[in-house]
Amino acid sequence: MSTVTYPLARNATSGKNAINAILWGGLIAGALDATEGVVAYGFQGLNPIQVLQYIASGVLGRASFQGGLATAGLGTLLHFFIAFVAAAAYVLASRLIPALNARPRLFGPLFGVAVFFFMNYGVLPLSTVGSAPFSLGMFLNGVFGHALFVGLPIALFARRAEGESGSDNLSRRPIVAA
Repeated sequence: MSTVTYPLARNATSGKNAINAILWGGLIAGALDATEGVVAYGFQGLNPIQVLQYIASGVLGRASFQGGLATAGLGTLLHFFIAFVAAAAYVLASRLIPALNARPRLFGPLFGVAVFFFMNYGVLPLSTVGSAPFSLGMFLNGVFGHALFVGLPIALFARRAEGESGSDNLSRRPIVAA
């Protein structure tokens, strides 16, 4: 019988490093995505308050546009909640699929594109957001914006957290083979 050991990172799916990756990844992705949305929709004639109220309209419907700063604040909270959930999903997946941390500059943008499609074609149709006419420019902006401003920073923070816990904080777990 022979024994082989392999490295196992401590606290692989929880712990301080994963929480930091979720918090920082969600915060940075949320801020970059909100900024990108305000700029993109600014070119469409919307001001920042209206952009945030649009997010709140997913819960409140058209009434969100009559709520002033209160519904813009709700939109901000909802936006960052979604960003933190996306970051948590990636960090957890990266602990289960090591390739995600091995190539964050590839898989991060792909994750961002997946988030865009999930939100726009899965979540939004189920919400109370009014439908808007298709715009190729806004579609491409959304795809590329989510790749660069959502997926990439989340993946880089997940990789950083794994690097902090993965290389210096390894334990050895034996595998006994017959």
